[in-house]
Amino acid sequence: MRPLPLLLVVTTLCVSLRAEQTPTFSARTDVVRVDVLVTQNGRPVAGLDADDFEIRDNGVGQRIDLVSFERVPLNLVLTLDVSASVSGERLTHLRQAAAAVLRDLRPADQAALVTFGDAVVVHGGLTHDVMSIDAALARARPGGRTALLDATFAGLVVGEADAGRPLLLVFSDGVDTASWLTASQFLRTAQRSDAVIYSVTVGGASPLLGDLSRATGGSVMDIASTADLQKAFRNVLDEFRHRYLVSYTPTGVSSAGWHALAVKVKAAGNDVRVKARPGYLGKD
Repeated sequence: MRPLPLLLVVTTLCVSLRAEQTPTFSARTDVVRVDVLVTQNGRPVAGLDADDFEIRDNGVGQRIDLVSFERVPLNLVLTLDVSASVSGERLTHLRQAAAAVLRDLRPADQAALVTFGDAVVVHGGLTHDVMSIDAALARARPGGRTALLDATFAGLVVGEADAGRPLLLVFSDGVDTASWLTASQFLRTAQRSDAVIYSVTVGGASPLLGDLSRATGGSVMDIASTADLQKAFRNVLDEFRHRYLVSYTPTGVSSAGWHALAVKVKAAGNDVRVKARPGYLGKD
């Protein structure tokens, strides 16, 4: 059995980060925000505003307060598998991919790093100093099993520790073999979070990551080889930058329980696709 203090250290650090900086724009208050990707024939659609969207919360139409496009800084949390299988060339590819996506961030964006094998290591909080993230990953050494759920939970907490749009970019080449959390426990946390999870897997190794990503309105990208990681990571960031941030204050619905969301673009043709989280958990 893995020592319990390891999990306690991770949890304590995550709680500390959240206590230091509280998000100001969250579904856990009276404002709900939804990250929405709109594509037509596979290409992002730009130029939409509040009048172009329709949102139903538990079937009740809502008045949209704000639609933002690329104006809110990103909180990118790289949540990266460094278990025993990610060694040698695979680790080199992973470091190169992380460095590339960090270079693509803008000055107002922040980043953080969570690595995991048996242990989940949170390498500090969100920072504008992306070189420190690169350096931390360079020091990481592969080993152990794969605590995927525990690490993704830590990433969620870190990503929401400051105002911004939390994006978790999760990479794993295997299945979860070491987490304390269950999938259902994690999903309840994710359903209360504003974070969007994008996952990158190798050879379809982790179906669980697909479930986690879809629950937050993200997606999973399966690649044939870690040699494709750099392209995959940069594609994730590019797609996320084309998402709209839509917010509304819920009316006509209870604040408690599960809220099913239906997001549409008005007068959209059959070739328009909308991707958003399927719902959220309100206050207990």
